Amino acid sequence: MSAVDTEPGLADRILGGWLGRIAGNMLGKPVEQGEVWTRERIDRYLRRTDALPLTDYLPEPPTESEGLDLRPEWRDCVRGRVHGSCRDDDVDYAILGLDLLETHGFDFTTEQVGDLWLLRLPYLQTFTAERAAYRNLANGLKPPVTATCDNPYQEWIGALIRADIHGWTSPGAPHRAASLARRDAVLSHTGNGVYGAMWAAALISAAFTAPTVRHAVDEALTVIPASSRLARTVRRVASLHEAGLAWEDTLTTLTEETAGLGWIHTVPNAAVLTAGLLYGDGDFTRTIALTVRGGLDTDSNGATAGSVAGVLCGAAAVPAQWKDPLQDTVRSAVFGFDGVRISELAERTLRLARAE
Repeated sequence: MSAVDTEPGLADRILGGWLGRIAGNMLGKPVEQGEVWTRERIDRYLRRTDALPLTDYLPEPPTESEGLDLRPEWRDCVRGRVHGSCRDDDVDYAILGLDLLETHGFDFTTEQVGDLWLLRLPYLQTFTAERAAYRNLANGLKPPVTATCDNPYQEWIGALIRADIHGWTSPGAPHRAASLARRDAVLSHTGNGVYGAMWAAALISAAFTAPTVRHAVDEALTVIPASSRLARTVRRVASLHEAGLAWEDTLTTLTEETAGLGWIHTVPNAAVLTAGLLYGDGDFTRTIALTVRGGLDTDSNGATAGSVAGVLCGAAAVPAQWKDPLQDTVRSAVFGFDGVRISELAERTLRLARAE
């Protein structure tokens, strides 16, 4: 019995990670367009709908015109309308990663990741760097060229959102989780794009054993180069939090310092995610609410924040308003997985985590 397989229990923590990822994704999905839904505009929307502090899924838009800028999927993601999860790539990649480890084991190769994409994942459900890599695979290119040929998105957030499964299956072993995530990430990303995946996997892995969120954040930093822009940005958020700056002021500072990178780039999103985690301080609702209110790639950041917070607290402690509407059901574009139970995904993940 490993040190992490104790109360609240490895099974409960892994299920918490899955529930947190899906709930956080659903929370952020309606406002996922960073250049439209800025942090200020999200809060204006929440004030107009009397939803601050945010303690549940987003409320419906008060008028039809106010819903026009929301993602079209909002009708299945707002409070009172959630009946199982919406399909989303942030969840599809967690499922695909599970299938990868079940099929090829922990010694999988980057080439096998690509083969599985072609077999299981529809091309039109890939975006940015993943779509570029998919096209390169279909044209016969091999990794790592798949990441660099005609791919302007190499440092965007796509590899980071694929990393959770490597953290969940390496509980309390962040360096191992980061190594697995790197092997996956180099199919489509380079530089900070790869570091983002390694960092996220390590962060989730560390959350199984870390006494506090800050300990998990610090431990995750040890798996990426200290001089990388990602590491410097995460440290900057942590230092402002430690200095007692308000959450809003920390994000304003980081927005200025990461200006020009774009709303889907790994680095500014890691700043929003780190701030949500640190100022959320282990509270599940506060963590995902602050992270989504931070703007940028809201559904991806909400999903990763929910995964970390869910692992920290365990499924039993995830508040009912987040998990009950999911109805233990996932919609997925991954071939063979549409309609699968969240509890089944967690059980299969647990078997892999205990296999090592």
